[in-house]
Amino acid sequence: MVGIDGSAAALDAVRWGADAAARRGLPLRLVHACAPVPLRHSRSTTDAADHVDLLVDRGTQFLREAVAFATHARPGLQTEVDLRVGHPVEVLLDAATGARVLVTATRGVGGIREAVLGSVSSAVAEHAGCPVVVVRGRDGADPAARVWPVVVGVDGTPASEAAVAVAFEEAAVRGVSLLAVHTWSDVAFSGLWTALPLVIDWDAVEADEQRLLDERLAGWQEKHPDVTVIRQVCRARPAHRLVELSHEAGLVVVGSRGHHRYAGVGLGSTSRAVLHAAHCPVAVVRPTR
Repeated sequence: MVGIDGSAAALDAVRWGADAAARRGLPLRLVHACAPVPLRHSRSTTDAADHVDLLVDRGTQFLREAVAFATHARPGLQTEVDLRVGHPVEVLLDAATGARVLVTATRGVGGIREAVLGSVSSAVAEHAGCPVVVVRGRDGADPAARVWPVVVGVDGTPASEAAVAVAFEEAAVRGVSLLAVHTWSDVAFSGLWTALPLVIDWDAVEADEQRLLDERLAGWQEKHPDVTVIRQVCRARPAHRLVELSHEAGLVVVGSRGHHRYAGVGLGSTSRAVLHAAHCPVAVVRPTR
């Protein structure tokens, strides 16, 4: 499912969604929300009705253009259209029920491309029950130009486990390698809250982190033996490293939450930072349990 608003950025999302649907043999559903604005100087309800009719007509045209764009990019692709009147966030969240993935652009009408994350995309990524892909930066317009790997952040949490599952599937259907990244920071071992030995064996710490990553990937590697997995363990902030790697990635996959005490409520700091700063599309995946 792709949310569209008539912007050029939304067509990037349509292209991404069409490609993803075609790879899986699934239909592509295109959704547009007509959001009426208050008519302060309206003298009758007729003006309001005319305003809604105008929005519906414009939305219908947006959907026609999006269908033509999708089927041109992927001939033979089955498409569906869904036009609703209401707030875009509420419409998209409701329409996404049962969707395999919800795709949005970074910013739509009225936004500045490559600027901060738009309010609709941010809210949808935070609350949707299915994986959400926010298309930004390099949109994959010419996928034949280079084979971009999938990057996934792994921290051992349920959200991370769900992200790993999606990342392996994406790498498998795209026929690309998977770069699994696990970061750790010496801040966690700095003795801010507990007393630690004066000398810390950082090599031993890194070896433990490497084992954690291997354990989290073992079962998924068996399920997807054809996917080449590159493991990377480094001492760094997770968001900073994932944004760095997004320069050379086709997709970055993150869990919705990390180790924070309020895990499961909204977006975590890492997923939010990556959504705002990545140079390629980002998938945010919520835990399945």
